[in-house]
Amino acid sequence: MIKRSFIYSILIAICLPVAAFAQAQVAFGGLKHDSSLPIEISADQLTVDQSSGAATFSGNVVIGQGDMRLSAGKVRVEYATGADTTGEISRLHATGGVTLVNGAEAAEAREAVYTIATGVVVMTGSVILTQGQNALSSDKLTVNLRNGTGQMDGRVKSIIQTEAN
Repeated sequence: MIKRSFIYSILIAICLPVAAFAQAQVAFGGLKHDSSLPIEISADQLTVDQSSGAATFSGNVVIGQGDMRLSAGKVRVEYATGADTTGEISRLHATGGVTLVNGAEAAEAREAVYTIATGVVVMTGSVILTQGQNALSSDKLTVNLRNGTGQMDGRVKSIIQTEAN
């Protein structure tokens, strides 16, 4: 009898992380987004640095692009260089309590870098991703907004609600 319960315990220990990992992979699908849409930025203050080709928005920064919203304490906007790219934003570097919301999914972190051309957002520092009642946390979240895929790195923890809850 002890043998059978020991075997069941091992099977549960092996299968549980696999199930959690499989479900965690689906959680990024709602973050799919069209990065070619116009970007709207509002903040309490704007500082422009002509020499570096960057602008820094600070204080209650909210950035909108389609249905996606990013909020932070400070966002540095880097513009693309070259004759054909006048005024095009190439990257956004957000710091100070960053929150990214798209539909029913939300991610929080200390900082985030959004590269517009690739549609990739890299969030770092105490990352928490929620989708409905499910939550994942890690040190780093990389999301490809074009195809809705993502990867979490560094001690990933998850809370996944079952249908019974």
